[in-house]
Amino acid sequence: MTLNEIYFEYDRSNVTREGAFELDKLVQAMGKYPEMVIMVKSHTDSRGTDAYNMSLSERRAKSTVQYILSKGIKADRISGKGYGESEPKAPCTECTEGQHAQNRRSEFIIVKGAPQP
Repeated sequence: MTLNEIYFEYDRSNVTREGAFELDKLVQAMGKYPEMVIMVKSHTDSRGTDAYNMSLSERRAKSTVQYILSKGIKADRISGKGYGESEPKAPCTECTEGQHAQNRRSEFIIVKGAPQP
């Protein structure tokens, strides 16, 4: 099963329309597999201080989890954590806007209850 990551606008933590579309697919999968438990890992690009980026990534994790909870998934099935800029998807020093955009994301890890192939 592939869980697609969602992306955020620069300096924002709200779930975008495109992100909501992906999260709705995750909610459907969680409904189909009631034993599934998910962890949300949220990230930022490298602009801003480390402390600010950690705070922003925590807000992104919280808004992602809150969206899932608002769709009826129980709180014991989803958790989230911010990682700031510590795990870039597109490592770079002189980043392009596209690379920054790839790094502003929430990704999903199946902790328990992965569907069997």
